Amino acid sequence: MAAAGGSNGLAVLDALDSARTQMYHMKAIVIAGMGFFTDAYDLFCITTVSKLLGRIYYPHENLFIDKPKPGTLPVAANNLVTGVALVGTLMGQLVFGYFGDKLGRKRVYGITLVLMAACAIGSGLSFGKTPSAVIGTLCFFRFWLGFGIGGDYPLSATIMSEYSNKKTRGAFIAAVFAMQGVGIIFAGLVSMIISGIMLRYHPAPSWKEDHDGSWKDQMPAADYMWRVVLMLGAFPALATFYWRMKMPETARYTALIEGNAKQAANDMKKVMDVEIQAEQDKLARYKAANDYPLLSREFAQRHGLHLIGTATTWFLLDIAFYSQNLTQKDIFPAIKLTSPAGDINALKEVFEISKAMFLVALFGTFPGYWVTVALIDKMGRYLIQLIGFFMMSVFMLLMGIMYDDLKNKYTTLFALFYALTFFFANFGPNSTTFVLPAELFPTRVRSTCHAISAASGKAGAIVAAFGVQSLTLKGDVKSIKKVLIILAVTNMLGFFFTFLVPETMGRSLEEISGEDGNAGSVPAGAGMGVADVSRDDKIPVSSTEWQSSMHA
Repeated sequence: MAAAGGSNGLAVLDALDSARTQMYHMKAIVIAGMGFFTDAYDLFCITTVSKLLGRIYYPHENLFIDKPKPGTLPVAANNLVTGVALVGTLMGQLVFGYFGDKLGRKRVYGITLVLMAACAIGSGLSFGKTPSAVIGTLCFFRFWLGFGIGGDYPLSATIMSEYSNKKTRGAFIAAVFAMQGVGIIFAGLVSMIISGIMLRYHPAPSWKEDHDGSWKDQMPAADYMWRVVLMLGAFPALATFYWRMKMPETARYTALIEGNAKQAANDMKKVMDVEIQAEQDKLARYKAANDYPLLSREFAQRHGLHLIGTATTWFLLDIAFYSQNLTQKDIFPAIKLTSPAGDINALKEVFEISKAMFLVALFGTFPGYWVTVALIDKMGRYLIQLIGFFMMSVFMLLMGIMYDDLKNKYTTLFALFYALTFFFANFGPNSTTFVLPAELFPTRVRSTCHAISAASGKAGAIVAAFGVQSLTLKGDVKSIKKVLIILAVTNMLGFFFTFLVPETMGRSLEEISGEDGNAGSVPAGAGMGVADVSRDDKIPVSSTEWQSSMHA
């Protein structure tokens, strides 16, 4: 077992920063990552079944307009079904983020999983048979499902950042978030499998051939199908509950906030292959440098612009990201991934939407997450975020301007552009906006600041669900073109707001936040490369100092 000294600061913090990557890091990634798998599955599986809800519970909603389309929910019901979980997520982020700082990360970490599991099961239940009762029950449970999901954002990010070493911290936090991509894939895959099985045993005519028969001939299987898909979201959460409860409190919280260096050292020795000295006497310097609240002049001077930067970039990113995901069912017919709604029956439509979502996630969304994991500690967070915002803006602008030609003549190119926007969202701001707030802020308010940033993102997602989606709901070409151009502009705004966020690569959390008692945090706008990261006042640059700082 390697010994960790404290010559450069508090021994337990030096040990965490310089510890070699070991099994406990991998275990922590899986435990935290399964929460994000569940989060993504629960939030995005609604995309695969929302049109089915329209066919079953509102079959005559659009029969008296010029171009009736089956599977279209009333605007209010559609916005509630897809958006209510996002409202719950926003509130959950703020509540759990606050308590994560006040009570400790571990104490509230298990509650989020229990809430997610219980409400995923509740989402498949109905208190009544009328459309309003079914939709009302679904929205009630999805709100509280979102509340639990919201808590997972600040807690998982903070826990992973505080466990990680500084050499691979970005990759570890990004790997937790990358499980979101796996969750989106499984949302499409599970819906595709279940709808495919039920479709085989319950064939039905297309909507054009028989309006009512296209869904009534598939009842009650079609009604069971969407319930099963939503309820399956409970199992990944339950599978990791025991291991979450076994995780110790993070050493940084125990030492810097609770003031117990001995307990922090003992906790880390149990799970990591390092020998750590307690050094209780050195805590005073760290606590003094960390002893200011969120609503204070000192926080505003040190981190005010950082918080504005992380909050605005996440807000702008999620307007575009959730607009893409929530309106997939409207875009898919345009790029010929699904058939026109009138040419297929209820379960066939679910199958095709699920298949298209699965393919886009597998070849567009998923690779972007893991390219970020591979490169974030080489390229840095700042550069990846700039590239991502810029490329998303380019591809969305091209799709908006060229929409008619792409839809009618160049569908393969359309599909490529659409997939590339997802790739650069995830090899870009969708990953980095999650990582940066977990690194920039002091231990005392780290969870709260991450929660504020994440809640800003969910505010953007709510704009997408209640605003942007209303424009695309009926598939009007002019509206979709307008939305794509608007999203290109929001991405470019995100590009410019990124300049408020500094680079954090290669620094310890205490160096970044100023908790080590040195000059202070990194100035806003210091989005620098490796050369700037290695200045004398930040981290050691000589080969001897570097090797010493990384030795475990």
